Amino acid sequence: MKKVGFIGTGVMGGALARAAAKKIKGEELILSNLPSSVSESLAGELGCAAADNMTVAKECGFIFLAVKPNVIRSVIAEIAPVVKARESRCVIVSVAAGITIKTIKEEFGSDLPVIRIMPNTPVLCGSGVILAAFDGVTEDEKAEFFSYLSEAGVCDDVGEKMIETAGTLTGCGPAFAFVIMQALADGAVAVGVDRAHATKYAELTLEGAAKLALSSGKHLEKLKDEVCSPGGSTIEGVAAMEKDGVRAAMIDAVRASYEKNLKLGKK
Repeated sequence: MKKVGFIGTGVMGGALARAAAKKIKGEELILSNLPSSVSESLAGELGCAAADNMTVAKECGFIFLAVKPNVIRSVIAEIAPVVKARESRCVIVSVAAGITIKTIKEEFGSDLPVIRIMPNTPVLCGSGVILAAFDGVTEDEKAEFFSYLSEAGVCDDVGEKMIETAGTLTGCGPAFAFVIMQALADGAVAVGVDRAHATKYAELTLEGAAKLALSSGKHLEKLKDEVCSPGGSTIEGVAAMEKDGVRAAMIDAVRASYEKNLKLGKK
């Protein structure tokens, strides 16, 4: 098993590192971050090593670039000479939204094996969706990679086009879901429920609905119909949602986020 390094241990990088730490022990996992106090604190929590970017670039067989799209080029510029001077093979794993595999290789100036991933924030609780695309990666390396992130949630090999499209849904979707939860809670408060219970019940209701949809295999429209009794209160609420354009708003939200991701990739 190769050493695994993370450059960037913020919210997303830290969550993925926590998942990887359940499979990789001690000095085999190396964390780097600016400021270094962040990676040092997380390394202490996980019982692994903290170092700088150059150490990760020199020693690790899998190098996770868990940094923002606007800084990934500067990070690659820093570590590229070290990576290209290595005698041993390494795999670059990019978490930067909108940055293509082609761009990553161009920035390194080398035809390195690259994995591009789009994780979403529920990886923080082990229920994330991680979309992945592979280029130049062996089957053994794929298997190793999947094992590292198995504790973070569901990881799918979808190809790069799907990362650009479905990744918008999975990556931005949790924020949209939180808005919906908050709106449902606000509605409950409006009819007399206290805020704490309204929030709790909104969260549990969406969690339960998602579990039912996943486990039943039924079409979402069918599941909706099963809750809507003729002349009942639910269909009245659904009618109000349709009148207010909730579906169109959600479609527009995904489209807007997708277009922004494309712009980020071009900058």
